[in-house]
Amino acid sequence: MLVAWALAQFNPAPLRLRRLGYVRQSGLLHARSRRCRAAWTPHLEHARGVVAAAAAATPRRGLAVVIGSGLLDDVPLDRLATLFERVSLVDAVHPWPARLAVRRHAHVSLVTAEIGAGLAGDLAECCAGADLIVSANLLSQIPIVPLDTYEARGRVAPSQLGAQLIEAHLAALDAFARTAGRVCLITDTVQREEDRAGRITDSLDLMFEVALPQPEAAWDWEIAPYGEIGRHHRLVHRVHAYPDWRAARR
Repeated sequence: MLVAWALAQFNPAPLRLRRLGYVRQSGLLHARSRRCRAAWTPHLEHARGVVAAAAAATPRRGLAVVIGSGLLDDVPLDRLATLFERVSLVDAVHPWPARLAVRRHAHVSLVTAEIGAGLAGDLAECCAGADLIVSANLLSQIPIVPLDTYEARGRVAPSQLGAQLIEAHLAALDAFARTAGRVCLITDTVQREEDRAGRITDSLDLMFEVALPQPEAAWDWEIAPYGEIGRHHRLVHRVHAYPDWRAARR
């Protein structure tokens, strides 16, 4: 928790987003990603491979936009920077590892946007004319800060809020897919809690009952290995990958 607190203090972000809790959430994710680096490696390699394949299959290569770029652990930045004339990395918080990585590429830019509020305003503007748009392990994260805000204020969130936020993001991707060269979506969908005997002791629908099409690729992400949440339990997320979202929607 001390590492997460330190990251939350020093990661740059506008005061408004800091007050909403995006910097805190980024710090928690950053700290866990470092603690669980070995367990996360297969997932991150799969994700980078899907994004790289989507980029290679994009015929026009003027602008690539990555929504939910975060730490860039799941983003093949060097490959995107080689293939595209411009790359925009979009997130509410850009941690220092990402800021340092971007310095290697003059044509890669950072865009700060409150993605959880919907794909409008600055975000819609930076996606306009994109040849490739990537939503990278973001979809299940979108409801977290809004739902936490209700809880912190002692209020009950609307029952459909999580589903509405996810549907809004998918609707925006649908709209982009009609105009962009390609839309690539990677998202975790279901959380399983397992014991050491492999029994599922609990599960959570990360999509809030929003249905997704059949994925082109799927894999397990051991997001919290044994010892992270308890000695005898771990958390595993099922990940769906859509390197061509428009084709998956047909």
